[in-house]
Amino acid sequence: MNAMQFLAAQPWVERLGWTLVHFLWQGVSISVLYAAARSWMARAAGPNSRYLLACLALAAMLAAPFVTWSLMRPSDLVPVAAHAAGRVPSAVPAVAITFPTLPTSVRATVSGAWPGQVLPWVVLIWLAGAIAFWVRLLGGWVVAARMRSMLVRPAPPEWQRTLGKLGARIGISRPVRLLVSALVEAPTVVGWLRPVVLVPLGALAGLPADQVEALLIHELAHIRRYDYLVNILQSVAEALLFYHPAVWWVSGHIRAERELCCDDVAAQASGSVLTYVQALAELESCRPVHAHAALAANGGSLADRIARLLGQSRPASQAHSGMGAMVSAILLVITACGLFAQPDAAPRFEVASVKLNVGGDRRGMLVRVLPGGGLVTANASLQLLMQNAYTMQAFQISGGPGWIQSEGYNIEAKGDGKAATRDQVYLKLRSLLEDRFQLKVHRETRELPVYALTVAKSGPKLPQPKEGSCFANDPNGPTPPPVRGKFPCGSVGVMGESSGARIQGGKVQMAEFVRILAMVMGRPVVDRTGFTETFDLVLAFTPDQAVAGLPRPMGASDAGSPAPAADPTGPPQIFSAIQEQLGLKLDSTKGPVEVLVIDHVERPSAN
Repeated sequence: MNAMQFLAAQPWVERLGWTLVHFLWQGVSISVLYAAARSWMARAAGPNSRYLLACLALAAMLAAPFVTWSLMRPSDLVPVAAHAAGRVPSAVPAVAITFPTLPTSVRATVSGAWPGQVLPWVVLIWLAGAIAFWVRLLGGWVVAARMRSMLVRPAPPEWQRTLGKLGARIGISRPVRLLVSALVEAPTVVGWLRPVVLVPLGALAGLPADQVEALLIHELAHIRRYDYLVNILQSVAEALLFYHPAVWWVSGHIRAERELCCDDVAAQASGSVLTYVQALAELESCRPVHAHAALAANGGSLADRIARLLGQSRPASQAHSGMGAMVSAILLVITACGLFAQPDAAPRFEVASVKLNVGGDRRGMLVRVLPGGGLVTANASLQLLMQNAYTMQAFQISGGPGWIQSEGYNIEAKGDGKAATRDQVYLKLRSLLEDRFQLKVHRETRELPVYALTVAKSGPKLPQPKEGSCFANDPNGPTPPPVRGKFPCGSVGVMGESSGARIQGGKVQMAEFVRILAMVMGRPVVDRTGFTETFDLVLAFTPDQAVAGLPRPMGASDAGSPAPAADPTGPPQIFSAIQEQLGLKLDSTKGPVEVLVIDHVERPSAN
């Protein structure tokens, strides 16, 4: 199993994938509301109000995926794998139910295969991007930490005292250190709990004292406003939601408005707007264009900032707004396609007949896919039909009346004559159950008892495949007719015999054996053997209370009665049989199990 197959098999991937997809339209919606509010308050509101509005918009964007995740219960988008499950009572002789091979990958689907194929890639790409941005964020934090101690020296005492007086002037009571750094090109604040102001070499002596004081007040304003902390939270939002342009657009507004807020404080506290403007212009002329301190709380166009301080109006840039509108429109189209571009109706059979099995064979159960997209069942319980339609084991189906296990149904469903895989036929079966049985379900994850399959101390006793132990079978084709004593290669069958029961298969993979063993045991089985080769399988055992997945014959009056007692002269019980015959061992433990809960079901409507 490769990384993509492993990822697709995880139950949280679908939930996370849809959360990321839903944020496409959520981010656009929040940004549209933010843009409308910003436009409405543009003339009357100052930079502080606009800054607060942008922070609220970014906080809403950051909260939206978490709210979506919490509100999105494990959905009805269920994995579909090509297999047919069947069960047989222990007391019935020579009855065989076949189990076609389970594909190695598990694919999620909703009215088609698109989400199951795309969502794992969405999650994988998001994980790669998020990791890259988190590494970038961590690197910035490391660089910022080193800037406090690398190539720095304390500022002259008189400037340290001046910094303290300026801080007191604007309401800062905590101590702030002033350091001269060879690594920065402009005054920069580093740190939140123990803030430090770094100034470039020569700035304290090369600029007039009043201009230096104005620049220092600007940095102290950042400290008073806790802008360093806010900037870190911004970076976290950008790392998590990096794929949405609206996040970067709103975040850019926060950085720009932040500088305007601090400009106002510096201009007012210094007593001269012109002095502060000259300091900005002089400092900018000496700084490389690309210079930005790691995690620094800065942003905005210097030309726009200076023009604003001098009371001059500058035309707003239309390039970025136009590009943002175009990107937003594209995102809305992508989201609409992703959410609504499913088929108009779920796939259905052309004609389907559903009849209660009365007076016929009450022993075996059959579910078979036919060529041309058809399906036929004999004496199949609704629970068995759900196992096929929703790719669930019996122990994973919860709720519903007792008749879903005790009543068998004969179904003859005609396809459209076109070639169809089992996946597609079982989607039609799901629609049939929803239409005729009024079936409504949802998924949950519960902590339930499970079995762990491990290798016994004696080592595995799994023989290599032999020629003739099975017959070839197309896993995507129709179910072949059963052959007495043999099964399709890679599949596992359960047979009830007069002396007990037998699990058998040829060229079997451990995943398929574990799946069938879980069905027989009536409990999830976790593979911890590490066995990766194929093998021939023959396991004989006497059914007892442990094999909860082997019920009594259909039509019995008491579906909950215990299984018959083990025959001491027959084959070993299944725990000892697994250890003695296969060299494996079953251990009881607990783990998360996905459960399909029946919300509503009715006996089928008339044909």
